[in-house]
Amino acid sequence: MEGDKAVPLRVDAETAIILREAYHKIEALFRADHYGLYDYVRVVAGKIARVDAFIVGFLQGGNRVRYPYAHDDGRYVDPDTHIFGPNGQTAWLLRRRQTYRSAYDSGAALHAGVPIGDIGKRSEDAVTVPLFRPVKDGPDQLFGMISLQSYSPNSYDDNSVRAFEWLCSLVGRVLTREGEDRESLRRLPAGDVGPNLLTSDHVMEYLSHRVGSIREIVAEAMNEPDVGASVQRHLARIVDATEHIQFELIEMLMDTDEGPERRYASLTKAQQGVAVLLADGLENDQLAAELGVSLNTVKTHLGAILRKYGMPNRAQVADDVRKYLAR
Repeated sequence: MEGDKAVPLRVDAETAIILREAYHKIEALFRADHYGLYDYVRVVAGKIARVDAFIVGFLQGGNRVRYPYAHDDGRYVDPDTHIFGPNGQTAWLLRRRQTYRSAYDSGAALHAGVPIGDIGKRSEDAVTVPLFRPVKDGPDQLFGMISLQSYSPNSYDDNSVRAFEWLCSLVGRVLTREGEDRESLRRLPAGDVGPNLLTSDHVMEYLSHRVGSIREIVAEAMNEPDVGASVQRHLARIVDATEHIQFELIEMLMDTDEGPERRYASLTKAQQGVAVLLADGLENDQLAAELGVSLNTVKTHLGAILRKYGMPNRAQVADDVRKYLAR
């Protein structure tokens, strides 16, 4: 019996060449660089059809969409969060679980939602593709969407829509694989403290390095021979501001809660071994088997840990240990 054959994507030859090149570049360059990924997909989509607005959104909670990336009329749009209502595109996607085209309802769902970008301009055509991730023993989960919009009517024919759907499915697979990689990391001891658990240290250090990168770029620009005195003064002010921001970030980091580190350091080596496994949610008999000690020894260690942490139960201790390990 022959295996299932992939159904060829029905796009024209020129579009197929563009998509094939995009596939190889995305696979090679944009894992973990989400801004670069979305920016590149926007450029590729613009080679296939007119794209005046390009918006990436992700569902969060029961009624919110976060928009980490949006580009409208040649300009980057600040990230934003909106609560979606019953008549907009998000609700439409959740009900129908398929690509939305403004031609389906003369743009009713498109214009019912909160506008992103330049609210003074009205999109005349739109294609919004849902992003799905597989779920074990259930239907795929709709976790996000990518919307491509044009200020001109009838911008998107069947060829461009199929190409957009293919591109968006590739984005969905990249994001899903990253989630699977994080799941593999969580299978390690104390694995719940992987990349999904952000701490103040992570945020502050990231921001400090990014601000430092901006400072270096500005400093290089100041050394260009054709930079006038007025521009030099403005650039010097930016360098000074970035230096102050980096200093303030480190000071803020020094003021953050050091309790988890201090409490963990108060434990003996044997107690630390128990605490790390406790963060994984192991019960007493599992702790004993993992450490090769008796159940009474485990209970003795747990009693000492609770006293040193000054906490009433193991769940609170486990949460505190995760915070320390994440740092």
